[in-house]
Amino acid sequence: MGCGRVGATLAQSLLTRGHEVAVIDQDPAAFRRLGPDFPGRRIKGVGFDREVMKDAGVPQAYAFAAVSSGDNSNIIAARVARETFGVERVVARIYDPRRAEIFQRLGIPTVATVRWAADQTLHHMLPEGSTPDYFDPSGALVLGQVHVNAHWIGRRLTEIEETFGCRVAFVTRLGDAIIPRTDTVYQEGDELHLVAERGSLPELEHRLDTVGPAD
Repeated sequence: MGCGRVGATLAQSLLTRGHEVAVIDQDPAAFRRLGPDFPGRRIKGVGFDREVMKDAGVPQAYAFAAVSSGDNSNIIAARVARETFGVERVVARIYDPRRAEIFQRLGIPTVATVRWAADQTLHHMLPEGSTPDYFDPSGALVLGQVHVNAHWIGRRLTEIEETFGCRVAFVTRLGDAIIPRTDTVYQEGDELHLVAERGSLPELEHRLDTVGPAD
């Protein structure tokens, strides 16, 4: 649901992977973003209207994405897809980060684009400031990107884990993401993505940025 830039890009990406796609939008002019050769279905109508969703094939759908520009429309459509039509794989685009957390706890995965963009911008602007990449549905755990004191360069990531009581989920190195092994060492320019208890992440990042290894 939603044929803006995100919806049109998503539809084309699904088509290239061999899926059948139906796109719902109230504005027929929005379908121009799909291009003249789009082989999927274009459904004009309100995206959370049950008859419109039936016409689009939502009851038989493998997955449903609500990516319009309205938070309310997206969450209503996502809930109708799941609760009325039984679609298991549902995701909603949410602009308000406070709402995103609420709907995560309701079991509806959300993409909070505003919060993600703001966090990424802050991370690159400031020398210290954890960037939450993911919250688990319960809100207890967070995956965060953190800075690490340069004195840890050349030391194993397992030593960082043991010292600070955290887990390194993955490392961004020279633009690529890698899963650390027991012998992986911290290199200059690495960005660590840690899994930690949500409330402990700011203090954990502060310690990582200020405390060096004990020799």
